[in-house]
Parts: sequence; structure tokens; C-alpha cells
Amino acid sequence: MSAEDDILTRQAGEMWPEFEKAENLARGAALKWASGIFYHPDQLERLGQYRKRETQRTSSVQSRLKSAVQSYLEGVATGLGQLKASLDDVRAVRRTLVDVCEDWQKKVNGFEGLGHLRSLVSDHVQLATAVHNLQHVFSVPEVVRETRQLIEERRLLDAHAKLMEMEGWRDNILQQLHRAGRQDTEGERIVLSYFAVVGQLNEELIKELWDVVGSGLALVKQDPSLFVSAIRIIEREEEMDRAAADSQSQHAFLPPGRPKNLRQTFFKVIEQSTRAQFRARQTDTKGPGLASHLAALHNNILSDLKVVKHLMVQCCPPHYNILQTYVMLHHSCLSGHLQDIISWDLEKSEIYTVLNWIRHIYHSRPKILAHPDLSPDVDIVSPGPLISQDALEQLQNKYVGAVRVAVSDWMQKALEAEVNDWYREEEPESDHEGYYHSSLPVIVTQMLEENVQVAMVISDSLRDQMVTMALQELESFLCRFREAVISYGKERQKPSQPKYYLLYLLAVVNNCIAIRRCIQWLQQQGNQGSHGDGCNKLPQPIDTALDRAMKKGCRLLIDEMLSELQPHFLQLWSTSWFCGSDIIDSICTVMETHCGHFGHIREPIFQFMLSEGLRLVIIDYVRTLVLRKIVCKNPTERERLSDRMARDAEKLHKLFCNLGLEEPDHLTSVITSVSELVKLKDTSLLSLEVSCLVANYPDISDEHVSALLDIRGDVSKDVRGTVLEMLEQSSQPAPEDYQPIFSEILVPTPVLPFCLPAVKCG
Repeated sequence: MSAEDDILTRQAGEMWPEFEKAENLARGAALKWASGIFYHPDQLERLGQYRKRETQRTSSVQSRLKSAVQSYLEGVATGLGQLKASLDDVRAVRRTLVDVCEDWQKKVNGFEGLGHLRSLVSDHVQLATAVHNLQHVFSVPEVVRETRQLIEERRLLDAHAKLMEMEGWRDNILQQLHRAGRQDTEGERIVLSYFAVVGQLNEELIKELWDVVGSGLALVKQDPSLFVSAIRIIEREEEMDRAAADSQSQHAFLPPGRPKNLRQTFFKVIEQSTRAQFRARQTDTKGPGLASHLAALHNNILSDLKVVKHLMVQCCPPHYNILQTYVMLHHSCLSGHLQDIISWDLEKSEIYTVLNWIRHIYHSRPKILAHPDLSPDVDIVSPGPLISQDALEQLQNKYVGAVRVAVSDWMQKALEAEVNDWYREEEPESDHEGYYHSSLPVIVTQMLEENVQVAMVISDSLRDQMVTMALQELESFLCRFREAVISYGKERQKPSQPKYYLLYLLAVVNNCIAIRRCIQWLQQQGNQGSHGDGCNKLPQPIDTALDRAMKKGCRLLIDEMLSELQPHFLQLWSTSWFCGSDIIDSICTVMETHCGHFGHIREPIFQFMLSEGLRLVIIDYVRTLVLRKIVCKNPTERERLSDRMARDAEKLHKLFCNLGLEEPDHLTSVITSVSELVKLKDTSLLSLEVSCLVANYPDISDEHVSALLDIRGDVSKDVRGTVLEMLEQSSQPAPEDYQPIFSEILVPTPVLPFCLPAVKCG
């Protein structure tokens, strides 16, 4: 590279730093290429070829570069020439504009005279318009008189034709003035003032038109032609409204009073007339007149809709959908009216009347909307419910609350009457099977079942609410009933006890059995709504209340038997008893007498009474044995005691088998097991005997076993300890259906000897 090239390269590098960077990259690439080519000495022979090839390549690149630069310079020259030509054109336009401005300034004064000419032209147009419409203008008063007379005669179509003619004259004049640019001028105000009577006639005609539409239901039955004329006028005006809108879009001119929108007003008028009819019918709606009022609404609505379908539909265009429109209007008015009704302080019967009307009169077939004369033209779905779901639920809750108050009051009065009957000097009623009862279950059952059945007519949800309310009130009633039975039981302790005390207690138990059937029926009705499978299983609260009331009556009957047996129990384990006295026979006689009374109780409570009576007798029998603290002195006494107890158990077993008790063995076997424990000769087998006793009677305790071992009189301390230790190890929880025996027998705590130390008195 020559010195000149180096200078050019440095200058270019100073002007364009990228050029210097590219130069360095090119040099580096060339050195890398040369070092790779001439790495081996034998490649130096081809140096001339490489030099020649690179020289040719450099020449080619330089020629292409020169060609590109030359083309670029030619384009720049062409652009500069075009810019110069554009500058000359702009200067020429500027000079021309200056000349135009000077000419316009010289001729401004000449245009001022055209304003007067414009005024003359406008006046000419106004006068020409007046002359052209002069005949129409002069005939306006006469047409006004004719139109007013036609309106008074209710010849609405003819009156509307005259009115349209005058409106056409007015609009034609105003449109000509508008085209001449004379809008909002004195001429337009004169025209509007002159034709002001047309607006008055229009108002009179519209008023008459709406009177016809408002009484449309009556007119279509008497003279439908007048109603048809009103519909035709409305459709004419709608067509003129559309034409006026098109004219406004084309000529920017809208006649005064347009659009009239008579069709939209038509629907508002029939809505107002429908609401006015509903207001006029709202008489005697409170109190006893509510049912009659709803029945009248039923008849009036159905009659109106029949008139609309069979007569008015033929008078209106199809796109009016007049039948469905009237359905929606009646539905809306009726919904508001019912909202007002349910906001009142309604009684129970009135609430039921409203609920039944909403659920089963309005939407049902063949009552109103689904009436054969209306379907299938009426869409009964689109109107929706008469009242909202929340309002309906509130109304149902209000009805259930009113029924609850009535049921509670009725039950309380029935209970008071029942309690008064318990003190009568007459026996309670009995059925053909000899079971004592009273009218209380019938009253309660009939009252609750009737209310539930009435609620079922309305809806399943109301039925479920009524069932829940009935169960709750019945539970409260049973609690009060039990308290009354407890108070009645206290009368037994007074000298002046009721004459038929036992018989009325039998009736109380039978009444509870009858009430249980009512509860089961109510629960079954409730399970129909919840699709449950537990219709035979009572809810826990009411089940407990019923069982407590019934068991209280049963216990009072058994207590009466036990009180009579008490003197006989005191003679047990006495010398006379050991000598073969008929004490157990006396006990059986008393029990047989009372169990004969129990026979007037229905199953399954009769079985419960026999089982419970026998259980309590067995408990008193064993309790007396434990409290007597009998101690046998020898095997002979133990055998005598055991044999006598076995005979007593056999007599009790035979008695209750004859009375009809199913499986009395599990109770009488208590006495037999105790007798076997006393009779056992080998004391080493006591542990085995006690283990059998514990297996059959898991509620037996070590105190009971110790007391029974004391009766034997031959149990050593070691054997006793072994038996009690075995008892502790073999104790187990009692089954759920186990009837307790020993847990109701309290063993007295043995009195330990207590000695004071001897001291000298001071």
C-alpha cells in the first residue's frame, strides 16, 4: 500500500470509525488466510498464481464499487434538479395568489349589493308559496269545523282524513319555506300560528282515540268498528312517522309534532285501563270477602282474556300480539295486587285462600291461563310466577305460624278437657275389644292430619313445613301431657283420690299408643319429601317425649301394684314363709288382679307392662332377701332356703306364662340362679357359679355377691377373696337391650365396729 493510500485510509478512519474497524478486520482475515495457505514451503511455488488471482478479484471489486458510486451520484443530481423545479413552481403559485387577493379586494364592494337581492328573492319565494297554497289557506276554517263535528260524532276515520289533509297543507308550506332557507323566520311563525288550530284538533282526536282504546274490551263486544277505526288511525300515523323520518334524513326537515308514536302510547293506554279495572274491583277484599274477591278476579280475568282472543285479536294486526300483551298486563296487575294483599294482617284461612289461588287457580288447567278456551295461544311460561319465591316462602311461613298458634291453643284446650275427665265419677270409654281410651288422640290426630293434608294440596314444601310444625307442637304437647300425668299420680296419695284412678291411667297409656301411630304417619309424610327410608324411626326428641309420657303412666300403674304387694314382701323370709306359708300365692293373686287390668292396654305395651311388672317384683324379692341378712347355719337350712326360692320362681313363671308374657324365663331365672348359688355344696365351685351369674346378669356387683355369700354362712375369707377377684376379672359391659336387675338393688354398707379408748374422767 502506498503512502497516499495510507493517508486516505487515515482520513477515512477519522471521518468514519466503522471504516477503520472494517479495514482492520479485512487485514486480519487476509493474514489468517495467507498463513494458512503458505504454511508449507512447497506451496510457495504457487505464489504467482495466488497473486494474479487476487489482483483480478481486487480489480473486479473496484470496478463494481466505482459503478455503484457513479449510479448514486447520478441519482443525487436528478433529485436536486427536481427540487429546483418544485421551488420554481411554488414561487409561481405564490405570485398568482397574491394577484388573486389583490383582485378580490378590489371587487368586495360590488358584492354588497347582492344582500338586497337575496332579500327580494326570499320574499318572492314566500309570496309565491302563499299564492300557490292560497286556496288551501282559505279553506282551513271550514275544514276545521267539519273535522270537529266529525270528532264529536265519533267518525274518527273521516276526522283523521281531514286532519291529515290540513297537516299536509301546513307541512308543505313549511317545507317550501325550509327549502328557500326561510326556517326560523317570521313567515314560519305566521304559518304555525295560523295552523295552531290543527294541533288542537289533533289533541281532541287523540283524546277521543284513547277513550276508544281504553274501553276496547267493551267496544269489541258491542261495536268493534269504532275500535278498528282507532287501530287504523294508529297504523296510518305510524306510517306517516316513518315517512317523516325518511324526509328528515334526506332534506333535514321534520314536520312539527312528529313522531307521534301512537302505537307505543296505545299499549300504555291499555295498560292504564287494565290497572284502572283492577283498582275498581278492589272492594270487599279484606276479611270474609277475600275468597269472593279472588273468585271474582278469576271470572273477570278469564272473561277479559276470552274477549281478547275471540274478538279483539281480529281487530288488531298480528304484530300487536294483543292476546299475549293482555296476558302480561293482567299478570303484572294481579301480581301487584297480590303483593298488597299478602302485606295485610291475614288470618289463617285467608292465607290459605291466597296460597291455593296462586298455586292451583291461576296457572292450572282448566282455571285461567291454561283454560281450554285460551290454550294453546297463551304462553303460560313467559309471565313467570305471580309472586317471587321469597315472598311465597314468607307467606307459607306466615301460614304455618298461624296454624301453629291455632294448633297449640287447640291442643291445650283438649288437654285441659282430658284432665278434667280423669276426675269424673264415670269410667273411661272403651272400644269393642275392651281397651280403655278417650277422645284426646282422635282430636289431636284429626287436627294435625287435617292440617297436613290441607298443606299437601298447596305444595310439597308446605307439607314438609307443616309436618315439622306438627311434630314440634306434638312434642311440646307430650311434655305437658306427662306433667299432667305426674300431677294426676300425686292425687293417689290424697284421701279423696279419683274414683277410677287405675282405669284412666290405662286410658292414658292407650292414648299414647294411638298418638304414636299419628307420629309415625306424620314422619312418613315428611319422608316423602326427603326420600328417606326411616319412616318407621321416630325423631329422637319426640320419640323421647312420647316414651317418657307413656312410661310415666305405666310406672304409675306398676307402682299401684307394688304398693299393694309391699305388705306381702315384708312377710318373705319369715318363719311362716319357711314353714310353707302361702305368701307367694297372695303375691301372685295381687299380681294377677293388676295384670288383669293391664289386659286393657294394647300391644306391645301390654307385654312391656307384664315384663316390667315381673322385673320389679323380682327386684323387690331379691332386695328383701339381701336386706333381711339371713345367714344359714348348716347345709340343711341352705337347701330349705334354696328349694323354697325355686318353688317361688316356678309359681311366678307359671303365673306370667298364663298371663301371656313371652319368655318370662330370663326374669324368673334370677331367683333360680340365686337359689342355686345358696344350695351349692362344694364351695370350691362358687367361682364357677358366680361367673355364670355374672354372664347372665352383668350389672351384679361385688357387694351383691358378698351379700349372697353371706347368706350361705360357710364361705371362708380365702374363698370369698377368690370369688371377688374372679368377679372383677370377668366383669363386662351390659348389652343395650339388657333389663337391669341388680343395679336397682342397693346393698347397705356394713357397719364397722368403732371403739373409743378408755380414759379417766377429769
